[in-house]
Amino acid sequence: MQFYQDLLRDVLENGEDRQDRTGIGVRSVFGRQLRFDLREGFPLVTTKKIHLSSVVHELLWFLRGDTNVQYLKEHKVRIWDEWADEKGDLGPVYGQQWRHWAGVDQIQQLVVNLVKHPFSRRHVVSAWNVADLPDEAHSPQQNVRLGKMALAPCHCLFQFYVSKDGELSCQLYQRSADLFLGVPFNIASYALLTHMLAAQTGLRVGDFVHTFGDVHLYHNHLTDDIVYEQLRRQPRALPQLHIKRQPESIVDYQFDDFEWRGYDPYPAIRAPIAI
Repeated sequence: MQFYQDLLRDVLENGEDRQDRTGIGVRSVFGRQLRFDLREGFPLVTTKKIHLSSVVHELLWFLRGDTNVQYLKEHKVRIWDEWADEKGDLGPVYGQQWRHWAGVDQIQQLVVNLVKHPFSRRHVVSAWNVADLPDEAHSPQQNVRLGKMALAPCHCLFQFYVSKDGELSCQLYQRSADLFLGVPFNIASYALLTHMLAAQTGLRVGDFVHTFGDVHLYHNHLTDDIVYEQLRRQPRALPQLHIKRQPESIVDYQFDDFEWRGYDPYPAIRAPIAI
């Protein structure tokens, strides 16, 4: 995961300091890309421990089409709590868009098309539904009451590609990237999704390409015990993902179906989240 460490340094050294929606302020650059060869190992950051339960349960929650935090709470995942209303609702966020955009199930459609039309250039899933985007003038909870998303999708569009030798690659476009807290989760989540889709369609994994718009570090992460502490650590060997069970449908996976072998990270680094 040296690529990730290099991107941290890039933002620190080349980013511009600017104000942002949260009021905390960021140091950001625009237009970057990382590429991970999934054949060489699972791209899980090792310079700090990643909470795999949150990564897996959030992805399973997306795939269920769920937009209420109750499922996450039941599994001790709290990463969406700050945006939910008093009933736990988040409005039409990722799960709604992936599974129920105007009656279209993009995920099931994707699985079918990867099998029937592997060389199509239309293996695209989008969460950027303009009609459902929140108004920045309102709080997340106000937007939910108005039937809007609590938070506009950061990782908003992804596309798959099948090579002639049967390898499945994914490219994600992320318009807004919290590099310290969010990006390690996003890398792991979409790498896992690629593995799951490959298993469901009889393919092998290829590359995960992560393309960014605004890549930023929040000003309150630019401290000796957060970003600079992570940069002092040397990346360790990547783990291997083992999928223990293949259910009939991609939406039927469970947390216990996944095992990461050889994951040996440094300790976790705590950092505040920007709302």
